[in-house]
Amino acid sequence: MTAPQLVVHRDKELMALAAAARLITRIVDAQSARGTASVVLTGGRNGNALLAALASSPARDAVDWSRLDLWWGDERFLPEGDPERNVTQARDELLDAVPLDPARVHAMPASGGVDGDNAEAAAERYAAELAKAARPGDHAGVPSFDVLLLGVGPDTHIASLFPEHPGVRETSRTVVGVRGAPKPPPVRVSLTLPAIRAAREVWLLAAGEDKAEAVALALSSPGEIQAPASGAYGQQRTLWLLDRAAAAKIPAEMYPPASA
Repeated sequence: MTAPQLVVHRDKELMALAAAARLITRIVDAQSARGTASVVLTGGRNGNALLAALASSPARDAVDWSRLDLWWGDERFLPEGDPERNVTQARDELLDAVPLDPARVHAMPASGGVDGDNAEAAAERYAAELAKAARPGDHAGVPSFDVLLLGVGPDTHIASLFPEHPGVRETSRTVVGVRGAPKPPPVRVSLTLPAIRAAREVWLLAAGEDKAEAVALALSSPGEIQAPASGAYGQQRTLWLLDRAAAAKIPAEMYPPASA
């Protein structure tokens, strides 16, 4: 377990720009070291803002997009092309604008496809895809993602792991079907904490006053069942990227000495 590092930015716009620049650097470093890089994307307003900032960054061409694997932390189990699906929004914000290798874009299954309406079967299918991509020495039967992005919900949920729900208690499977999610749509597919913790770096994103309580609670380490965000950490680094509004209720002793 790596201790969380906090970076607090003036506002959500600056946070998105800085996170995009940080991500470009991390991808380029990974590609220089190993030839390829892998990133797990997140949806929601902060995840999409980061992708939009990356798309508009003059430094984006430093990335060799053909040697980047993209995965997702969770997905709304809706039909292919539905505007509420994370992959649909990611394509709109960034993916359609860069020369990715389609074989390296690992979208989670949609409802109405080969698995029909069976979210559990879709989760098993994605878990098998992850396992196939894992290399000897990787953890938990998934690739050692270079960066795994997570948005933090107002209830401290991450991916589609919600407080007290069965998915957050999973200790062996890497992907689960989620039913009865407290925010719509109720049926989803999500990585589990064992898969999340296999990443080299986990970055948690939160901006806005409505996230302040959740950030403070998660950083107080109440336990992952009550606050799933507190159970998300990387093998080498755990980074919380916040704006001042989301950081407003962090205890003074945890607040970083310098912020952008």
